[in-house]
Amino acid sequence: RLFAHWEVVASTHRVSLPRDMAGPIAQMARHSQAREPVPYVSLSQHGKCEEVAYEERQYPAGKWACVTKGEAMYEQSISMSFMKLMRYICKENSVGCYLGMTVPVLNEIHLTKDETELEREVVTAYYLPGEFQQNPPVPMDPEIHITERAPLRVITRVFYGMTTEETILREISLFWELLGSTDTVLRDTYIVASYENPSIPQRRNEIWFICQA
Repeated sequence: RLFAHWEVVASTHRVSLPRDMAGPIAQMARHSQAREPVPYVSLSQHGKCEEVAYEERQYPAGKWACVTKGEAMYEQSISMSFMKLMRYICKENSVGCYLGMTVPVLNEIHLTKDETELEREVVTAYYLPGEFQQNPPVPMDPEIHITERAPLRVITRVFYGMTTEETILREISLFWELLGSTDTVLRDTYIVASYENPSIPQRRNEIWFICQA
């Protein structure tokens, strides 16, 4: 029943679910309450009427497992990449055990020069839990790369619901309206941070604007 449910979820992302995903799905479901947050420091919060509109954060350097995909649709790229990461997290690694889930999962995107569309290539990244930061388990899948990402300063804004190319472009546009004109953040590269699994209709996401070095 669980696999059938996820088949339906996958179909909404225009991908098919391989049978070998049954094990990782069951394992993720068993551990769904234990999710380690990616560490960061909140630098400032901005808003009105006691509601936070956006937040500036500093993330330390750390090791991430990354997959790059360039499918026809954004949802296809992130779904196919995360299925690979799920296999790695659940067993297909050099220690042969469940590594533990961290949140958020990051999807790094690039805009075309006219800023009207997303480039096809998306990097999906999973932060290795604290106990594996010094000595990351080696992935069995050659498409998964363990990367040391530099410290990152970002301005973040929460949004809820599905993440499609259309919703992401809208959220980027809304965030620019909120921030106004500024040259302190990148205009061609953004990050979509996902905190909940794609079966949750009103799931929490964030759009991250990356501060210039």
